[in-house]
Amino acid sequence: MSQTIENDQSNQLTKTSLSDNIYKLDGKVPFVTALAIGLQHVLAMFVSNVVPIIMITSATKLNGKDISPELITQLIQNAMFIAGISSLIQIYGIGKIGSRLPIIMGISFTFLSVATARQGIDYNIIMGSVIVGGLIEGFLGLSYKFWKRLISPIVASCVVIGIGISLLPVGAISFCGGNVKAADFGSLNNWLVGSITLISCLISLNLFKTTLKVLSPLIGLVIGFSVSIPLGLIPSFCLTENGFLAFPVIFPTGMPIFELANIISFLFIFLVSATETIGDTSAICYGALNREMTEKEGSGSLACDGFSSTLAAIFGCSSTTSFSQNVGLINLTKVVNRNVVATGAIILVLASFFPPLAIILKTVPQSVLGGCTILMFGQIFISGLKMLYKNGLTERNITIASVSICLSVGLSAKPEMFQHMPELIQKIFSNNPVSIIFISALLLDLLLPREQVEIKDNPS
Repeated sequence: MSQTIENDQSNQLTKTSLSDNIYKLDGKVPFVTALAIGLQHVLAMFVSNVVPIIMITSATKLNGKDISPELITQLIQNAMFIAGISSLIQIYGIGKIGSRLPIIMGISFTFLSVATARQGIDYNIIMGSVIVGGLIEGFLGLSYKFWKRLISPIVASCVVIGIGISLLPVGAISFCGGNVKAADFGSLNNWLVGSITLISCLISLNLFKTTLKVLSPLIGLVIGFSVSIPLGLIPSFCLTENGFLAFPVIFPTGMPIFELANIISFLFIFLVSATETIGDTSAICYGALNREMTEKEGSGSLACDGFSSTLAAIFGCSSTTSFSQNVGLINLTKVVNRNVVATGAIILVLASFFPPLAIILKTVPQSVLGGCTILMFGQIFISGLKMLYKNGLTERNITIASVSICLSVGLSAKPEMFQHMPELIQKIFSNNPVSIIFISALLLDLLLPREQVEIKDNPS
């Protein structure tokens, strides 16, 4: 009898131990549990991972021609593959690369503004810029302790605000149909679908109080896509056009083109992306592990962010970054087990071998994407404001923010403002508000005297 009781207690302790393991960085977790939580991480970031590819390809050319639907399908597949591989590198590490924390990586929205700043730019110019920028960020990550104070919080917050501002018209144009020259641009159908998608996202975001809250973009996309079908907005497609099984291809768009002006523009954003990645890494450590981020974790996280971006460009994709929605999901649930989150990364890799999934995603109407991204882009803008407020509303910070934002919005309004400048300057700053705000904020931060007197509301 006593033996039976001891066995029951032992079994109970084993079950409890397995259950507790999901709240530890390492430990064995049942496959079904790992699969369920891993799938949740995939769903949380899936839309955000593929939308940048769709939006960049719609605004760029390849050898002077529109990028073919078949190639877009391949690029979407590659985006899923890269998200999975870069996440695994971040989670488990390779040498000094990778934080070894449960961080999901994916294709970044942050670079969308600079990638689409020059309408009709050759796609391979973007790939060349990502390759170089990724290498530089990767090596900066390995030497993180020497330069970590280069980009101050006020500069980072101004640039995030600038990115949000520059993306707002991108989302609005997509909301109305995407192609301003198309006959149906701004049509009632596009307005209807975009509105329904946006409202669905908003309802999901505010209705759900559990982990489903982070799935609001996916819910909005599914509802918007469903509404688009009877309205005839979904183009005809064949699920077998690329076969049912295919593997990622390197340099699917051809060899990259290295253009100095575009590389410089991308370097500014890579520095901003670095601050975002450090923020996400710190948030994981502080919010879920209840400790500060170590220098080794910060260095490894940045190195992974950079070198993974270079790898992404080799597979024809834009830059990678850590996904804040997945960080938020971990901080909400406290499930920090690396093996559980890695299961989601493996799901992404496996999904990349399945072309029909990419084909379906490719047919999502621009108005549906606009309905989803208006909310996302607006949140990027608000995140910048939150960062600014967190840094303190000192007279110095307000001066830096107000001047750099005004210069950014004003000088990027008309390309003709730079027409008498050297060609290199035109390509870097014309129609590129993020480059302008970065340089302005950085110079002001370096030149203005430092003081920390908080502005008080006038009691009168």
